[in-house]
Amino acid sequence: MYKFFIKKNIMRLGLPSKFRFLDKYFSTNQSFILLDIGAGNHSAANTKKWFPKCVYHGVDREKDYNNSETDLKLMDQFYEMDLTLLNFHNIPDNYYDAIMMAHVIEHLPNGTEVIKALVPKLKPGGLIYIEYPGIKSTTLPSKRGTLNFFDDNTHCRIYTKVELYNTLMSASCTPIKGGTRRDFQNMLLLPIKLFHNKIKYGYVMGSVFWDLLGFAEFVLARKK
Repeated sequence: MYKFFIKKNIMRLGLPSKFRFLDKYFSTNQSFILLDIGAGNHSAANTKKWFPKCVYHGVDREKDYNNSETDLKLMDQFYEMDLTLLNFHNIPDNYYDAIMMAHVIEHLPNGTEVIKALVPKLKPGGLIYIEYPGIKSTTLPSKRGTLNFFDDNTHCRIYTKVELYNTLMSASCTPIKGGTRRDFQNMLLLPIKLFHNKIKYGYVMGSVFWDLLGFAEFVLARKK
């Protein structure tokens, strides 16, 4: 039993930070329905890698945004739409166990309205996780791959934990946790990531330092 626990935790060292909340509330072998807001960058494949029984529904402006044919085949459903239009009638209500919205709202001028319009898609008791650059990101050094908020010219608004808590409470959600994202497993792996980035890209991406320097904030809430 002890050896199994050690092996499981070593295997989970590589778990992407945005999946930590899923890992806490859903087991690897558990079937649950996820609505992933921002389904590019091979998100479907990454999600199914760690949660193979997850029913994956993705939302994005473009289906092909850094997605391969494999990614597209792994999506159980995909909704191609502009979030800012708030037209979500094609997405079923009271259907999802979790909504994941990692590094999306900073690209939206009306992110709080988008959140309020998406909450009805959750089942009662469903979870919503939102991750975004915090105010501290405006003070960090500029670096390729984004370390300062203004490194990405598609960032259009800075959100705060208090604002998002109030938004979620007004949408019949109870905040569970929020604050600066500090993934200590990521920090532990920092030397390996530095080496990997140098070999793979020829430079170290700014995102490697997010946990160490407190670039991102998050909120986690449950629908009543």
